[in-house]
Amino acid sequence: MISRTLFIKLSEHKGLRRFSEQSWLGRRVSSRFVAGTTIDEAMTSARQVNARGASVTIDNLGENVTREEEARACVGVYHDLLDRIAQQGIDANVSLKLTQMGLDLNESLARAHVSELVDHASRMGSFVRVDMEGSLHTQRTIDLVRAVHAEPGHDGHVGAVIQAYLRRSDRDVEELLSDRIRIRLCKGAYKEPASIAWQAKSEVDASFERLMKTLLTSGVYHGIATHDPKMIEATIRFAKDKRIDREAFEFQMLYGIRRDLQEQLVAEGWRVRVYVPFGEAWYPYFMRRLAERPANVLFLAKNIVRA
Repeated sequence: MISRTLFIKLSEHKGLRRFSEQSWLGRRVSSRFVAGTTIDEAMTSARQVNARGASVTIDNLGENVTREEEARACVGVYHDLLDRIAQQGIDANVSLKLTQMGLDLNESLARAHVSELVDHASRMGSFVRVDMEGSLHTQRTIDLVRAVHAEPGHDGHVGAVIQAYLRRSDRDVEELLSDRIRIRLCKGAYKEPASIAWQAKSEVDASFERLMKTLLTSGVYHGIATHDPKMIEATIRFAKDKRIDREAFEFQMLYGIRRDLQEQLVAEGWRVRVYVPFGEAWYPYFMRRLAERPANVLFLAKNIVRA
């Protein structure tokens, strides 16, 4: 089986990305995990997920913009998303990346963009999730989320993501919880060195479970993001043991992955939110999904053959 490391390297290959995002075959293959390239397609997918009893977070794919005009265009897409979610009565919020907002160009600009979007979400009673990127951006992301959350009217309308494989995550969770900021806990999707990240699955699982317990007993509404049945079972067992209400947190899962498990959790009365990505810049996201579970390559190949 192709290694996780190879997929991570391929996710950074500019030539392959350019070819894949422009080709019919690439778009067809990516449709397993990406809900199209337009807002209309994202809205259609979100409604379908809602019909199955799950909430949604919508992400306009893109990262590492190189011009301020690109960042402003991305912000415009998110304003449109927030308006359409409200107009169409969809049970959804939005997720974004700071490098898409211009973090690598001008940190003040990125903060202004995020603050503007959180203002919009706050007026609607909605929510903005700031996704976590590679470790070079971890501290700046946490700092920016805490700063935006502290602005008037933003309390409870912006949240962060913590990656359990980073050794620093216990400290980061403590800082975010001191401000009662909502957290999405995931395992992590980037290739990081052993000096800063757990490498063995057993170590990552132990960190994930430890952080999950901290979040569920914090009194703040969080998202437990995993497709790992063992981690889901551990979360359910802990919630039942501690008599934590099923309305007090949610499971989060990715579009196109383990829909059977998503529906099972909904049927059992647990809250589930599905991460619905869309957009032209889908290649890095798609490759990271394959890196997380290389067995998906075989699934995709079978579907292409059947077409």
